[in-house]
Amino acid sequence: MSLRKTLQGTGVALVTPFTANFKVDFNSLGKVIDAMINGGIEYVITLGTTGETPTLDKQEKLDIVNYTFEKVAGRVPVVVGIGGNNTAELINDLHHFPLDKAIAVLSASPNYNKPSQEGIFQHYKALAQESPKPIILYNVPGRTGRNMTAATTLRLAHEIQNIAGMKEASGDILQGMQILRDRPKDFLVVSGDDALALPQLACGMDGVISVAANAFPKEFSEMVRLCLKNNFPAAKEINDALLDAYDLMFSENNPAGVKAFMAEQGLLTNSLRLPVVPLSGGLHAKVKAYLKK
Repeated sequence: MSLRKTLQGTGVALVTPFTANFKVDFNSLGKVIDAMINGGIEYVITLGTTGETPTLDKQEKLDIVNYTFEKVAGRVPVVVGIGGNNTAELINDLHHFPLDKAIAVLSASPNYNKPSQEGIFQHYKALAQESPKPIILYNVPGRTGRNMTAATTLRLAHEIQNIAGMKEASGDILQGMQILRDRPKDFLVVSGDDALALPQLACGMDGVISVAANAFPKEFSEMVRLCLKNNFPAAKEINDALLDAYDLMFSENNPAGVKAFMAEQGLLTNSLRLPVVPLSGGLHAKVKAYLKK
């Protein structure tokens, strides 16, 4: 099975809704999942960093994964996020998380320890050897402090059998083009940057793992489908209308930005766990104004 075919289009890195007293709000999570699927997205990602995973404990993570499978009920594929900077602990998670119904595991490159390129390679090689599901690499140097180079990505793609794709969020268009030029035929490459998704799709990426689609599933997924059909003028119209939303979403913090939009849409309570706080009043007012417009 080729992930490149199965996960073409828009995947949503789901937020984790919290109640006013900061418990996981499963009722709202169910509403969000239904809104995504009804909005036309192609798959969902649970336990991505947009889901505030650094502030979830192990039991909450297990409960969220199980609930997501139950709620999705096979309507779209589910990718599970298992990433971090302790390789041995991640291998333990790969053995103990409920992954039977997952199509793949999304794993962010180690943050904070800033390993060398060889360290990154060995980290992913160790995960791939233990994972019951194909692994999608995730390069996000703005969060991890270390870029995974095109050479390292391509070495993993060609040498390690269980590594099946890449979420590229370095913001470096040239690096993305090098990966696209030299990847194996069935290797999935998706954008991890909503604001750059359109030009990256024009370069040949297979889709997007999106934050913005939490708030605009219909519009964003349609924009991506139009790009994949090479209808860039129509895609650009939708993308142009979303540009200000991308800016508002990422001005202060993710997921504070997208949660502000979703709270205004009635999907969840605007509640985040420390150290992340809701958007400042002035920026939230701009979110309201954008949605009115």
